[in-house]
Order: sequence, then structure tokens, then C-alpha cells
Amino acid sequence: MPKVKTHQGTAKRIRKTKRGKLIARATGQDHFNSRESGKITTNKRRDLILHKTHNKLKALIPYK
Repeated sequence: MPKVKTHQGTAKRIRKTKRGKLIARATGQDHFNSRESGKITTNKRRDLILHKTHNKLKALIPYK
């Protein structure tokens, strides 16, 4: 059986925890952040645990 190729676009954006959960950066951090409230700006700095419906992405990063 040949190896499964890793989808590099997904591998750069998402990582797996030891328990198999998926973590990604919060979106919307690039520009136009001065108009956001401080609470939203702080929350954008945190990593997000993706919902269970995104578990199909695990197949794209098999060796991480």
C-alpha cells in the first residue's frame, strides 16, 4: 500500500493535538483591526479548536 500524500495547504494551517483535536488560527487578523473592540482583538490572537464536523480534514494530514 503506498503512502498517503499530505495536503500541504491544510498542513500549514491546521495542526493536531495528541488527542486528535484540530487547532487553527483565528481568522481576520490581517488588517482593519483598529475598529474592532479590545475583546475581539484579544480573541483573534488565540488558536481555535475546530468543531467535530471538521474531522474530515484529518484525512488530509495523516502523518501530523
